[in-house]
Amino acid sequence: MATILIAPDSFKESMSARQAAEAMQAGFRQAGANHDYQVVPMGDGGEGTMEALTTNLEGVYHAVQVEGPNGQLVEATYAVSADGKTAIMEMAQASGLDHVAKQDRDAGAASTYGTGEMIRAALDQGVHKIILGIGGSATNDGGAGMIEALGARLLDDKGNAVARGGTGLENLAAVEVSGLDDRLQKTEIVVACDVTNPLLGEEGASAIFGPQKGAGTAMVQRLDKALAHFHEQTVKATGHDKKEVPGAGAAGGLGYGLLAYVNAELKPGIDLVLEETNFRVYARHADLIITGEGKIDGQSVYGKTPVGVAKAGKENDAFVIAICGQLGEGYEEVYSHGIDAVFSLVPGAVSVQDAMQNGAKYLQQATRNIAAVYNKK
Repeated sequence: MATILIAPDSFKESMSARQAAEAMQAGFRQAGANHDYQVVPMGDGGEGTMEALTTNLEGVYHAVQVEGPNGQLVEATYAVSADGKTAIMEMAQASGLDHVAKQDRDAGAASTYGTGEMIRAALDQGVHKIILGIGGSATNDGGAGMIEALGARLLDDKGNAVARGGTGLENLAAVEVSGLDDRLQKTEIVVACDVTNPLLGEEGASAIFGPQKGAGTAMVQRLDKALAHFHEQTVKATGHDKKEVPGAGAAGGLGYGLLAYVNAELKPGIDLVLEETNFRVYARHADLIITGEGKIDGQSVYGKTPVGVAKAGKENDAFVIAICGQLGEGYEEVYSHGIDAVFSLVPGAVSVQDAMQNGAKYLQQATRNIAAVYNKK
């Protein structure tokens, strides 16, 4: 009897990581495989990571009404672990692009205020640690809205609050941090961040990510100058110069605000998930690891779940198989990063709609066939 560790990511728009793991386990059982199974749904900091961590930490979901990126009221969902000590959240729940129609995107006005409200709601529940994913943002305000919701004051030269959003920072004369929630100093905040961009300049938040949030060339330049001004005032207020830290430019500079004002730690998403799920403890005894996600290609070696899982598994010489919905160009690169074999789950030429709707069935079938071969070895 072997120990099989099942650790897939979600298959976007088809299956959550948990559903994919269940289909894989069902495939092994269908093949008559009498093994010891360990199921650990995974994520890499992107879509589905909150669900994966919540599953592993036996968390309970909570909903809170917060201010959306454009000032509208939205419902944001986060989770708290079974022991009540850890909150798991994604900034996109409060301040993400999904809350803004494409024609209404306004990078200059969008605010992270709702993300701060979500953090405050978790603090009100007495958590000691917050795990925050910061992908999918609609914002470019350097985290200014977030710190305002957490008690800071962003003032103009007349002592009035500046307008929310990145362009509001043009009028910033001072940041008062005395009112920041003191519970932040006692709370560990770990951020899943998979980009290394600095806050400012040609590789910064505004230039690289602003256009997808509705910023044209002139607005990109304006926002970059506004963030530079915010940085100057931040150094005066906190003494912290974080503009060049890798990841400071993530989520429109939210990474910067988290670094400078709440002393957060930024980590690659897959590393954070491997740590929080105690994955290496499970992998220590695994004979075979099954992982996967919607697509595997040459870019999968850059922080994606299957390769992260494989590298951790190889620390103890486990055999690693990945199953995906699509094999993309350059997928063979993963063979040099710990994955021993990779398979597509589709049985033949099928439509995208068919593959999405029947993903769990196809995944179970593919895993069943792999299990049948594995059982004969």
